Amino acid sequence: MKESVFQKKVIAFLKSKEVWHIKYWAGSQYTKEGVPDVLACINGTFHGIELKTDVGTASKLQLYNIRKIKDSGGEAYILRPKDFEAWKERWFD
Repeated sequence: MKESVFQKKVIAFLKSKEVWHIKYWAGSQYTKEGVPDVLACINGTFHGIELKTDVGTASKLQLYNIRKIKDSGGEAYILRPKDFEAWKERWFD
């Protein structure tokens, strides 16, 4: 599954659960690079969600930001299509 297709699926799910979220668009002169693709507040906890295909790899900067979010008390991780159902069960059931 292409990352863009998976992204739409994740965002549609978050919307269906009425979860506050934002799709972070990096790459302009005013945005920070390496920020996770989706920022969300799930059950009162900040989540930084880096979306990847089942074979995609995170950059060193993305991994750094995931670690910094965790160090700050939030949840941050790489979410892949193969893990989507388990993710929904963990955070929403």
